[in-house]
Amino acid sequence: MAYEVHDASLVNHYSLSTLKDFAFRFMRSLGATAEEAEIISDGLMTASQWWHPGQGQGLEKLFRYHRRVNNGGIQPDAPMRWLREAPASALLDAAKGFGYVAADRAMSRAVEKAKSAGIAMVGVQHSNHFGIAGYHALTAAKAGFIGWSFTNAKAEMAPWGSAKPVLGTNPWGIAIPRGDDQAIVLDMALTMSGKGMMRWYEQEGRPMPDNWALTPDGQSTTDPAAARDGPMLPIGEYKGYGLSLVTDVLAGVMTGALFGLNVFQDDRNFDVGHMMIAIDPAALMSREDYEARLAQLVAQVKSAPAIDESRPVLLPGEVEFRRMGERQKKGIPVSRETVDGLRDLAAGLGLAFTL
Repeated sequence: MAYEVHDASLVNHYSLSTLKDFAFRFMRSLGATAEEAEIISDGLMTASQWWHPGQGQGLEKLFRYHRRVNNGGIQPDAPMRWLREAPASALLDAAKGFGYVAADRAMSRAVEKAKSAGIAMVGVQHSNHFGIAGYHALTAAKAGFIGWSFTNAKAEMAPWGSAKPVLGTNPWGIAIPRGDDQAIVLDMALTMSGKGMMRWYEQEGRPMPDNWALTPDGQSTTDPAAARDGPMLPIGEYKGYGLSLVTDVLAGVMTGALFGLNVFQDDRNFDVGHMMIAIDPAALMSREDYEARLAQLVAQVKSAPAIDESRPVLLPGEVEFRRMGERQKKGIPVSRETVDGLRDLAAGLGLAFTL
């Protein structure tokens, strides 16, 4: 779903370098190491270039980092350690560290193992919110591997047929390398939308689509305020619920992290679980054959006639990469509410504010 900023008066625009510099310095002021601050600021900038600010994955995340570092929910420079190692698998204890960092280390390890094993999976326990799933999947694709990244999350989706949230949005990121061309990147939550976009619509006084969420008593609504405490609706109805359940098995149950009703409920102990998978396309055929066959498939998809000629068929991730290019030229939108809040936090940290 492509979101546009409805009310331009609600946002300011900044260069990528300005935002990344501020995010890096902000994270360092919280006690993050230079490595941690670089990974996190790069992830936040990717989200800021790809998505609508109402989705809350850009600089908006700095508020959470500030709160959770101060309350002990996140440990900067956490003593992460490898609990299990095998030729094609591993398990990382994130030790309440930054989720972006834990996921980055896990995917990097999966790629290294896949170089010899052909496919590898690396689980993470005792972690925190890991940012956007596509960012970690793309780490594998940049190395020439198919990357699959997913995580469990706070219970916001009800099992199909119920109005009680039990499962999370449990996002997926899948990135498929295409030689010198831009990777195919599927980045999606398993709900139709998220609470952040609902809040954005509420602030603008706009009705939301009626397939985003229900009221707490299970009624359909277009009023984001009425659904604020209700369950999010899954993509594909019962199919999205099934995918969310399976994701929690793989990322929560199998990793030793919390799952279902327990994960993400205590602000001082999220204990999120992630799973990173890397696949070598050359495990089953030569790299040349893989590239040629993938190019044929892409050509078939792209040649499909568009219903609306002004909206041609696009590959997953193509909208985000186009938006990234536009924002690098025109500036990245950040809500004025976010800017005002960060100004206050920066003052409390004694940090030069450059936004």
